[in-house]
Amino acid sequence: MDVSVILPVMNEAENLRILIPRLVALLDRERITHEIVVVDGPSSDGTGETAKALGARVVGERRRGYAGAMETGIAEARGDYLLTLDADLSHDPDFIVKMWRARTRADIVVASRYVLGGVAYSGLVRRFTSWLLNAVLRRMLSMPVRDISSGYRLYRREVFAELELTATNFEVQEEILVKAYASGFSVVEVPFTYFPRGAGRSHAKLASFGWKILRSSLPLWKIRNSLKSADYDERAFYSLIPPQRYWQRRRHRITVLWARGAGRVLDAGCGSSLIVQSLNNVVGMDYNYAKLRFLRRYEIPLVNGSAFALPFKDGSFDCVMSSQVIEHIPFDESIFSEMCRVLRTGGMLILGTPDYATIGWRTIEPIYGFLMPGGYKDEHITHYTLARLQEILARHGIVIEETAYIVRSELIMRCRKVGLEDRARSGAAAASPAA
Repeated sequence: MDVSVILPVMNEAENLRILIPRLVALLDRERITHEIVVVDGPSSDGTGETAKALGARVVGERRRGYAGAMETGIAEARGDYLLTLDADLSHDPDFIVKMWRARTRADIVVASRYVLGGVAYSGLVRRFTSWLLNAVLRRMLSMPVRDISSGYRLYRREVFAELELTATNFEVQEEILVKAYASGFSVVEVPFTYFPRGAGRSHAKLASFGWKILRSSLPLWKIRNSLKSADYDERAFYSLIPPQRYWQRRRHRITVLWARGAGRVLDAGCGSSLIVQSLNNVVGMDYNYAKLRFLRRYEIPLVNGSAFALPFKDGSFDCVMSSQVIEHIPFDESIFSEMCRVLRTGGMLILGTPDYATIGWRTIEPIYGFLMPGGYKDEHITHYTLARLQEILARHGIVIEETAYIVRSELIMRCRKVGLEDRARSGAAAASPAA
């Protein structure tokens, strides 16, 4: 089945008599196989009976409230795509054609009142309040979406595979969009013209609606600023905080300068950083699938894998880089042996990690941990120094050729994998007595 149309309703019998036949006629005309799932509130005006008579599948909400109705509809849907819209005729069903055509551009298609070409015909107070609320949410949650509260959307089914919803009412729209985007799913907005509802009265109270959305945005803010958020690394490069922006761009400059033109590159633990986006002959690998899902839009070859067992043949790469990864995982010698294994002899290894021997990092990390609880400080579980890394790398035939620091704190090393003859020669030279 192509699409499941989900209609959360309460006392919408009069509007459904118009909406459902229009939906069926349009979807049939476009040859889109479909089902219409009506999630009843329950209603007292015969909404359920009306929907059944018009050929819709009617289910009762499993949990009270609009969010519960949405959750029920999502669970009941059988289509490859899920379409949500209001049953009050404020969402023109003919617009579905434009949304369906846009489905190849992103995982989520939003009918937007606030992108160029979008229009909202509603009362002045409601229109201004809605615009202001969306502007605040867009900035607060760092979302590249102008109409975050729009409920007229088309989703790929995969968006909901691992999505856990906790909202109770209309704020579920923001929760779905933010959590899906933080999981790496892409969003596109299509200009839409909004008209007030048809028959009946709205079930959303403006003041209560706005307050609940703002209140529910705090846990969403925490999600957007957590390390697990798919676009965390990319956003850090464009951060409005000058020290963070400088740090990210300094790291990018050093690493890309060394790696560009090095041949076939593996970025092990690439995240969503600008480093993997800036290199041309690169394969990005990460354990966090959400970050890879986010990077798909840049058409970079991507692999989901573990640093403890790199899924590549011996000597597959001319350059292997690992920036800000090894401190986040428990120490295991296999991390280094695996990077050495997939790197050809004579190839370049670029390794970046905080140097815990420096006074700079020992000063910065506690301050950062105080200002950003739950950030990188709590994720740094293995502490390295230049001397320790030099010793580890030497055991695997890796010699350090050049080092660079960011604020005398973060260490970035350019290394070379030497052959057996070079290792034997350097070992003999070290063992021979001084003249």
